[in-house]
Amino acid sequence: MSARPDVATATTVAETVAETVAAVETVTAESADPCCAAPLPVLGRDVTVPLVTGGEVTYAALDYAASAPALQRVWDDVAAYAPYYGSVHRGAGYLSQLSTDLFENSRVTVAEFLDCRPGDQVVFTRSTTDSLNLLAATLPAGCEVFVFETEHHASLLPWRDARVTYLNAPRTPEQAVATLERALADRDPYGPALVCVTGASNVTGELWPVKELAAAAHAHGARIVLDAAQLAPHHPVSVQELDVDWIAFSGHKLYAPFGSGVLAGRADWLQDSEPYLAGGGASRKVARRADGGVDVEWHTTAARHEAGSPNVIGVYAIASACKALTEAGFDSLVERERHLIARVREGLAEVPEVRVLSLFGDDAPRVGVISFVVEGWNSSHFAAALSAEYGIGVRDGLFCAHPLVRTLLGSDPQDPGECGAPEAAPGERSLNAIRVSFGAGTPDEHVERFVGAVKELVRDGAQWKYRTEDGRCVPDRG
Repeated sequence: MSARPDVATATTVAETVAETVAAVETVTAESADPCCAAPLPVLGRDVTVPLVTGGEVTYAALDYAASAPALQRVWDDVAAYAPYYGSVHRGAGYLSQLSTDLFENSRVTVAEFLDCRPGDQVVFTRSTTDSLNLLAATLPAGCEVFVFETEHHASLLPWRDARVTYLNAPRTPEQAVATLERALADRDPYGPALVCVTGASNVTGELWPVKELAAAAHAHGARIVLDAAQLAPHHPVSVQELDVDWIAFSGHKLYAPFGSGVLAGRADWLQDSEPYLAGGGASRKVARRADGGVDVEWHTTAARHEAGSPNVIGVYAIASACKALTEAGFDSLVERERHLIARVREGLAEVPEVRVLSLFGDDAPRVGVISFVVEGWNSSHFAAALSAEYGIGVRDGLFCAHPLVRTLLGSDPQDPGECGAPEAAPGERSLNAIRVSFGAGTPDEHVERFVGAVKELVRDGAQWKYRTEDGRCVPDRG
């Protein structure tokens, strides 16, 4: 029988395989471009897709901001653990105890990855959206929430039971801080308040002044939660350095599929609120009363908000990704991504018909997320042609950040437009944009193919005819 797959030793064989693949790709990448590290091995890097014009091509996955491909390391770690899968916190058997250890050690790994404070809790959820809805359910009575209109819907919409102040999109980081300070100065200084802000925009990729916003929040007696869904896969994130109260992120954007997320931070609001879900795992003791009712004593640990059988596979995948990114070294990952960002922006700048969307300007630091529109093109048509004729996967739409994209496009807030494609026909103007996004697993070739495809499409037009079907632009095969 193979060795027990605990956190320290479970994946020795899988890690050896991953390291061998990484070593081969490092030699290849360094020979091609000695200034940059190799892309991390990810699943799907050899997948081929058919082209509508004939033949096949290796798929260029440039939609990391939606869901990043799984790291090979993560997949191998999960595969090594899978035969030992068992119930968590619910069994005396060996596999149950092993799975429980794995689950709780994963919590420690995530806390270390985020540089949490002593006493902080790491709660496992389904996603960033789930994490922020959980936090919304724990808000103290009378809590005021402050959120910029530039947020993803995951952080814009959960605060339905609170008094919410929506702040206008700032045009500089300094304006963002000043806007927040003015809004907080007008609030009740004695009541609880929460600021929700993104770390990196899922539309423009621009980094937000999180540390300065946290300082402003705390100076006015408010707390702050960081939506790190787009930041954590690209940059190190430290709870202590940024001085945020909570951080939320998703596994599927951190190269870890299987539907798990994280809410990490201060324990008091979490402990003082009713459980997010009522059920087994959240309850410590349940007893019948003489009057026929039920008395419940809830856990005060993270388990309070983790009712039901936990997603141990998803949690372990997140922990594996955290380790992989840490071991790869964020310095080299960030430097390589800067190289890719510069190449994409330089390529798009050579096409006069392309307008890149930005809040803070060309010089703003950013992650590998770039949105743009093309003069004379419906965004859905352009994205469909990139896929069907070049094997390049990008996203078009409003990216679940409708107010921000409409602001950047200069459209009226009441204009139609959805997360998917609009009903505009190919060639007609649309109220949506095109987004290209990439990360630690992106090869240079994918970026070069994308830049070349944009230039060809703008210069020569699409080679194929397209039509709108169910609100999406698709190749016309009739």
